[in-house]
Amino acid sequence: MKRFVYLMVAVLLIIGFAASSQDYFLLPGSFYMKKGDNINLHLLSGNEFVKDGEYKYESGKISKFVLYEGKKQTDLSKSPKDTAANILNYKLETPGLAMVELIKTENVESERNKFLKYLNSEGLDKIAEEAKSNNQQYFVEKSTRYLKTLITVDKPNDKDFDKPLNEEYEIVIKQNPYKADYGDDVTAEVLFHGQPLKEAVVMLYVKTISGNVFPQKLSADNSGLIFFKLSREGIYMLSSVHIEASKDKNADFESWGTSYTFAFSNSGTMPDTYKEFGFGNKH
Repeated sequence: MKRFVYLMVAVLLIIGFAASSQDYFLLPGSFYMKKGDNINLHLLSGNEFVKDGEYKYESGKISKFVLYEGKKQTDLSKSPKDTAANILNYKLETPGLAMVELIKTENVESERNKFLKYLNSEGLDKIAEEAKSNNQQYFVEKSTRYLKTLITVDKPNDKDFDKPLNEEYEIVIKQNPYKADYGDDVTAEVLFHGQPLKEAVVMLYVKTISGNVFPQKLSADNSGLIFFKLSREGIYMLSSVHIEASKDKNADFESWGTSYTFAFSNSGTMPDTYKEFGFGNKH
């Protein structure tokens, strides 16, 4: 009987973990666009780069929504939203690289075991030990997510894509993946409050046209740098979470998450749409 109870607890923990350890990320209908095309942007959540949910634009939870084209910035929060299908339809008129950033903030209440599993899954052992020492059954997490996606319009000319946006938590890639060849190295920097975050845990996911997802766990060095290769054609996502005890009396912990999506094709002609990569039927 006791063994059965332990087994059931283990199953419930696994279910709780699956429900809580999700990333938020931005996914355009296409990463390879032409001048005059509309970017159809989706806000998704999922575990290990597998879509679990899709979200409409909620102004109360989104504090920043900006298109960066070099030094030009466009406030997308004032643009019309197609709430039935995605969070943005916007015509791109400037050739070169374009980056969209969205910041999403909310308070999330999690059952104790779910939250502990979530901390462990992110490699946050120290904060997990602090949570374990507290006997409360629910934790409130103040969650802020900094989401980026990088696309190319006509020619993938460099336009300050490798500069920080001065957010609380962000990943900055140093090489242009749209000018890269198969096997090229990419360096990315993890910044927390503008400073390199050493030993930051970053998950790299590559989703190929076949729908397979290849994960890799990376750890930042003392300079906050991570290194990986463009080893497969597909959609890439870098994702990281940092959690600390909250200074806000309305929350137990505060978390900062960041994700960065882009595509890599050795030929620049691969199918890369939202539908073809298995994320849904909408474009």
